[in-house]
Amino acid sequence: MNKNLNKSLNLLKFLALACCCLFAETALAQELKSPDANLTANFSLTAGGVPTYSLKYKGKEVIKTSKLGLELKEGKSLTDGFSITDSKISTFNETWKPVWGEVKEIVNHYNELAVTLTQKETNRFIIVRLRLFNDGLGFRYEFPEQKNLDYFVIKEEKTQFALAGDHKAFWLPGDYDTQEYSTVTSNLSEVRGKMKDAVTPNASQTTFSPTGLQTPLMMKSKDGLYINIHEAALINYSLMSLNLDDKNMILESWLTPDAIGDKGYLQAPCLSPWRTIIVSDKAGDILTSKLTYNLNEPTKFKDVSWIKPTKYVGVWWEMITGKSTWAYNDLTSVQLGVTDYSKTKPNGKHAANTAHVKEYIDFAAKNGLDAVLVEGWNEGWEDWFGKTKDYVFDFVTPYPDFDVKEIHRYAASKGIKMIMHHETSSSVRNYERHLDTAYKFMKENGYDAVKSGYVGNMIPRGEHHYGQWLNNHYLYSIEKAAEYKIMVNAHEAVRPTGLARTYPNLIGNESARGTEYEAFGGNNADHTTILPFTRLIGGPMDYTPGIFETKVSVYNPENNSFVHSTLARQLALYVTMYSPLQMAADLPETYNKYMDAFQFIKDVAVDWDDTKVLEAEPGDYITFARKAKGKNNWFVGRTNDEIARTSKINFSFLDPGKKYIATIYADAKDAHYETNPKAYTIRKMEVTNKTKLTQYCAPGGGYAISIMAK
Repeated sequence: MNKNLNKSLNLLKFLALACCCLFAETALAQELKSPDANLTANFSLTAGGVPTYSLKYKGKEVIKTSKLGLELKEGKSLTDGFSITDSKISTFNETWKPVWGEVKEIVNHYNELAVTLTQKETNRFIIVRLRLFNDGLGFRYEFPEQKNLDYFVIKEEKTQFALAGDHKAFWLPGDYDTQEYSTVTSNLSEVRGKMKDAVTPNASQTTFSPTGLQTPLMMKSKDGLYINIHEAALINYSLMSLNLDDKNMILESWLTPDAIGDKGYLQAPCLSPWRTIIVSDKAGDILTSKLTYNLNEPTKFKDVSWIKPTKYVGVWWEMITGKSTWAYNDLTSVQLGVTDYSKTKPNGKHAANTAHVKEYIDFAAKNGLDAVLVEGWNEGWEDWFGKTKDYVFDFVTPYPDFDVKEIHRYAASKGIKMIMHHETSSSVRNYERHLDTAYKFMKENGYDAVKSGYVGNMIPRGEHHYGQWLNNHYLYSIEKAAEYKIMVNAHEAVRPTGLARTYPNLIGNESARGTEYEAFGGNNADHTTILPFTRLIGGPMDYTPGIFETKVSVYNPENNSFVHSTLARQLALYVTMYSPLQMAADLPETYNKYMDAFQFIKDVAVDWDDTKVLEAEPGDYITFARKAKGKNNWFVGRTNDEIARTSKINFSFLDPGKKYIATIYADAKDAHYETNPKAYTIRKMEVTNKTKLTQYCAPGGGYAISIMAK
């Protein structure tokens, strides 16, 4: 009897212990589901108090158990020794209207888990906040105000993304100073072997690892999941790259250092940017995801009436090709305020002269465009690059052949706005010194938008384009521009992370290999079938499409580069490469030879009420349909890789019962981006929402369709 009683007591103790253990495990593990329940995120602490998370989509592993935390320069790091001291789950659902965008309204619906972690040894606490949307996960670190964590320096962020396999990836070499590389398509296990050839020369570059990768990183798993890793709301923090452990297929965050190697100076209360994972079993869902924008704050501006989507031409491509020059003369050394340009000999190739700029203004006015950009108008271009020159430009002093007041008067008389150009030559100290004066000068002379540039190595010397200090500068320039109601299109700046929601005067960015590289040897034919899945995840790109004369030697016999695209695809890019700032980048005299094709550029919108993805596969093809803002007109664009393909779409996105006139700008049967790029056809047809279309797409080709309501 006593023996049986002991057995019963032991069993009860065992069950009680098991229940306690189960309760403890439950307390340490938190589950979060997306509103549609397709995504499941788990947060837990491992033995030793290491925070981890994982992510599944429809039961498939997206991110296996991955560590979180930050390594600090001094004192105990924020990587382990944690206990969960609070946990809150909430939900949020709103619909907001962007100032400009691909759709009229954006749904911001997520479930949220906020976990407070306390580190007993240091009596410090942080919050890990996870937001799970139907299209992906965002999470960040939060550092509340507290006694034992005020000022601290980040040695490295230790966020992991443990992948479920050796995915196909569309990647760029990790670099602190440039994104202007060609995308490599390979399995992740092949990155190390392909890295050397992937790192091509650039004006400023600093790679950091044989397996370092940039974000947004687009991947496709062998079981058909499309996965995109990036970040959102990059403010007062270093940009995140990824370092790949190619044995275990684990990506780990790798922040951009400053000149002495530190990776971030923070003062609580503060936040990290969001780390984002967009996932779907449909490629088109990646393209239409608004997760990056939803993780940014609403706009800070009460009045946004001065922010206007713009279609423009510019004095630019002729210098890129070598036909003309930015510089007024051929001197190799000049000093601002010392060199008397009126006493120097002009080189005869300076494009930014009053008479020539008026030709661009006339063309813009005649063809219903909004604005004209002029580069090379200001003193200093003779020795602007490669000298690490501090006082390189003053942003207000024109060359002798450029009459600022007359250009202002003439453009205004034609109803054309002017776009200013501020190349900083990466002398950021100098730019900030002149910024207020430069913006005042712009407003006095009718400029409402600026294209800024950051070519070359940074001054202060040793800083990198994507470090915390520079990211703060880019944002400062945007905020300062807003004080003057100026829109900003920043080139060579940090890649966008959705900040245009908060600061919608950030109307464009370059931050990738754009059309200019077609004059520097060319972009791969699949380039524009990848960029919408990568670079454009964080915001629009000033890609500068619309090149009709694809042989650069026509403009400059010494340059044998060619545009790796058919003319028809150049039209398509106005739809597939989204931007509220679109340039007709070729020369007016060339457009005048092809006005039938130029009609599409005249017609196409730059702001949209709706967007549909009709076809998509990264690296192969993308077909978008977009509805013009405030109108019932639609535009379709298809960009194709180097393989001839047939596109099959239907027009079900059109209003039922209505008839439209579609004008189709397509590759001719014998078109080819290398041998016959200008072979195009134009035809009109009546379409309804029941119409179907089968259209040939040449190698490096595509098509564009304008669909006008009858």
